[in-house]
Amino acid sequence: MFAPFDQESAFLICKKLCSELDSGVSKLVRVSKLSAEREGQGVMLGAVKCTDSDGSEVYAYTVSGSAYVLDRGGITDMVFVPPIVSPKDIAAALSENDAQIHSLTECINEAKKNGRPYLQMSQQRTLLTSASLKKVNVLYRFHCADKKIRTLKEICAQYNNDSLAPTGTGDCCAPKLLDYAYSHNLVVQSMCEVFYNPGLQNANSVPCPPCDSRCAILLPAMLGLKIIYRDDRIIVVDKQSGLLSIPGRGEDKQDCITSRLKRLFPNCIQQPSVHRLDMETSGLMVLAFDAEAHRNLSRQFQEGTVKKEYVALLDGVLAKKGIPEEGTMTLFFRLDIDNRPHQIWDDVYGKKAVTSWKILDVERYTAPDGSVRNVTRVLFKPQTGRTHQLRLASADPHGFGIPIVGDTLYGKCEEGERLMLHARYLAFDHPTDGRRMEFQLESGF
Repeated sequence: MFAPFDQESAFLICKKLCSELDSGVSKLVRVSKLSAEREGQGVMLGAVKCTDSDGSEVYAYTVSGSAYVLDRGGITDMVFVPPIVSPKDIAAALSENDAQIHSLTECINEAKKNGRPYLQMSQQRTLLTSASLKKVNVLYRFHCADKKIRTLKEICAQYNNDSLAPTGTGDCCAPKLLDYAYSHNLVVQSMCEVFYNPGLQNANSVPCPPCDSRCAILLPAMLGLKIIYRDDRIIVVDKQSGLLSIPGRGEDKQDCITSRLKRLFPNCIQQPSVHRLDMETSGLMVLAFDAEAHRNLSRQFQEGTVKKEYVALLDGVLAKKGIPEEGTMTLFFRLDIDNRPHQIWDDVYGKKAVTSWKILDVERYTAPDGSVRNVTRVLFKPQTGRTHQLRLASADPHGFGIPIVGDTLYGKCEEGERLMLHARYLAFDHPTDGRRMEFQLESGF
């Protein structure tokens, strides 16, 4: 995954830690059992630079996993961040099934060696391993940027398809450092990780991003944003369905992409958003950190040089209505002032909305109630940026006359269902040097 914060300052701290270890000033001290496959494989070192409410700088560091602590020989210029769950508590959670799992493993290996069946033993071991992993998972709780504490189970329900997190989730450097920062009301300025191998000189260590297998589950929940790309001028995020792009009216509508961004990056401009996605739409959004970048990107949107693609599931079969495989439609809509925020057809006073489409496939869709029906997967390429443009292109009789699955405004949405519309492609020129930036993010449906 992409490094969510600037790495430069924290990288210098990591290099310092590597140098201390290489010279013997600091040392890695084993505090718990290490698996045989991890023996001698090295560790990740992580560091974070933060500021407190007074603007004072706070530095912290940690080591991946729970087997080691980094003893710096009494140097106290930084805070060492321990594991979120202690090795003792993890061992206690695993102890009930540990002996039986090891016994089954030995039996399975023996059966493989002698050509005997082992499927039943393997299934039994899987059940026991899952039971142990569940016991470990419930121990993990994470302080998040919004000052809430979330359990690993809660996070997995949203970001891991409600599946169990892999072993070691929560033991990487990044979640430990973020948990420390947010539990102490600190603002993260820089965060970095490097790989340290005790058997080598590590002067040429390079910054490593958080891992895809574990941190990609945790960090979006802890940060409140899934960051696809970030530099000092712009940021690209994956907006989740159900989250506003900008604040709405009322206290209950203040949580949105821009408010979460400003919470993580307080020096960001007041209004960083240069375009919006409907609350129910998911996918790629670009925002600006400074006013000049905002003006540049806004101009690109106005001039139509920004390219966007969306994928949607339409609630029916377009081919049955004689709709060709691809084409372009021009429609005219305006706000229905008596039924906000709905838009209505008006070929006199309405704004022109131009949309190209391509039918990708006809699929079987399983609704939350278990019923199955045919839907059409469509690729949309909007050439204008009108409110509800794609939803109207789908649902309105002047368009396809078939709404997008889960559309609360122009179709129907069952309990537990979402709008099946996702911004999957975004391309624009970088405001600093004009290089073309392209991002693609597949939908979760």
